[in-house]
Amino acid sequence: MLNLDAHPTGRHFLQIPGPTNVPDRVLRAIDFPTMDHRGPDFAELGKSVLAGMKRVFKSAGDVVIYPASGTGAWEAALVNTLSPGDQVLMSETGHFAVLWQKLAQRLGLEVEFLPGDWRHGADPEAIEKRLRADAGKRIKAVCVVHNETSTGVVSRIPEIRKGIDASGHPALFMVDTISSLASIDYRHDEWGVDVTVAGSQKGLMLPPGLSFNCVSPKAISASKSARLPRSYWAWDEMIANGKSGYFPYTPATNLLYGLREALTMLLDGEGLDAVFARHQRHAEAARRAVRAWGLEVFALDPREYSGSLTAVMTPAGHDADRVRKVILEAFDMSLGTGLTKLGGKVFRIGHLGDFNDLTLMGTLAGVEMGLALAGVPVKKEGVQAAMEYLASAAAAPARKVA
Repeated sequence: MLNLDAHPTGRHFLQIPGPTNVPDRVLRAIDFPTMDHRGPDFAELGKSVLAGMKRVFKSAGDVVIYPASGTGAWEAALVNTLSPGDQVLMSETGHFAVLWQKLAQRLGLEVEFLPGDWRHGADPEAIEKRLRADAGKRIKAVCVVHNETSTGVVSRIPEIRKGIDASGHPALFMVDTISSLASIDYRHDEWGVDVTVAGSQKGLMLPPGLSFNCVSPKAISASKSARLPRSYWAWDEMIANGKSGYFPYTPATNLLYGLREALTMLLDGEGLDAVFARHQRHAEAARRAVRAWGLEVFALDPREYSGSLTAVMTPAGHDADRVRKVILEAFDMSLGTGLTKLGGKVFRIGHLGDFNDLTLMGTLAGVEMGLALAGVPVKKEGVQAAMEYLASAAAAPARKVA
């Protein structure tokens, strides 16, 4: 039985790639007294978080906020734009791409799943080639996971958009940014995305419970004739109510308090460009540590390295889940497990959200000690490699100031 009163000293290191650690100031905001969601104060809250999310998505389009997990936002993207039997083109980039594909099939869509090895992102050339071959324009949407949380591999969204444009195909372009938004540079309008899917529990530094669709005018137009059943997920009432700051049903009021605070931190505090640079810095330090240990980063293409997480392969004969268990028991740190076909083969280090250099160093120290305790043959040089890189990065701004 779980004993919530049994706490070791210090804090638990939650270094899975989501849900991520929630900043204290966001927790305090969530703790505000619940307000009347039909009153004037809520209207101001609603309008402020919708405007802030547009800035995060880098879009002038409409944003819809659901009281739901990211899975709900997946479903909303599809049911608002498509009809039963429509053909959808998806890319197999990992566990979550597979789950989105299965959800689409359960909705009655015909899914063509471009095969992948999970160690690379979606192939822009393969998508372009398939769209060129679709002379009858049967494919109604292309769906891609931007940052595959199960693998630490990023798909190159601007190149995919170029491929779609080069094919001359009118398909909608939908992108899952659940583990990339507010962690890795993303530009909804500039990259020509029609529906962007996101969730609250990763780069936005909130608990699970909010999900998002950012939608283009083309997607709104498609929703007028889409025939998949929808009620709770329907954009029309959500967008209409959102213009005055309200929801057509009861919203997750206290999570919206937290969202407003998180947006202040991201947009007006650190700034998105600095947020992206920080994530890239920590990702590079983590990869240097992995290589110094003598282990292998799961992602193969440097262009597709994730800033949100690093998936690490364990050597043959060593169980990644046992490594995770040893680290949890010895150092009270949680790492991400390998999902489905990667079970026992990889562990995932999350370095996104409310995270800094010293948090990364503590994380990597725990991993290095845990690998040794688990009997995995590694060089005890990973922490040093990461520390040297971070120290060099920290020294660069100081040199400029001097």
